[in-house]
Amino acid sequence: MSRIGRLPVDIPSGVQVDVKGFDVRVKGPKGELNRTFSSLIGIKMENNQLNITRNSEDPAERALHGTTRAVLANMIHGVSKGFEVILQVEGVGYRAEMEGKNLALFVGYSHPVKMEPPTGVAFETDAKTRQIKVLGFDKELVGQIAANIRKVRPPEPYHGKGLRYLGERVRRKAGKAGKGAK
Repeated sequence: MSRIGRLPVDIPSGVQVDVKGFDVRVKGPKGELNRTFSSLIGIKMENNQLNITRNSEDPAERALHGTTRAVLANMIHGVSKGFEVILQVEGVGYRAEMEGKNLALFVGYSHPVKMEPPTGVAFETDAKTRQIKVLGFDKELVGQIAANIRKVRPPEPYHGKGLRYLGERVRRKAGKAGKGAK
């Protein structure tokens, strides 16, 4: 049995979970998430915990067991505490600013790149540390929006300029070997 899948998911106070067959609705202080899961996996709520079960050792069911539990745990964590992804701005003259709720990126183009957050996602910037925070309650959406922001100007390998995740290591390349020597 899956070591992750067999762990029960605790439901914290303030979070309501409604299981109707394969549809799960999770509502908490940060927001509300709905998701339909596979019919191969059983989801039961007992003693303020969610238990995930499977019927057989079929490879398809085994693959879904731990994944279903992890997705449910992320849904509950998201509506109770939320998720954040932090991006760093590296480069001379590169910066990120807030324009109302929208994000404006000044990253070496002739114009600022403006991004509007979808519902359930918010941006925060810090000019001192040159960081962008992507905040929200849906882990998939927060991660996708952060990836879209990074895609505007990914870090380049020669000088390291661009947008990167906090703690991301960029593999650097040497410049021209024969520069200056004839």
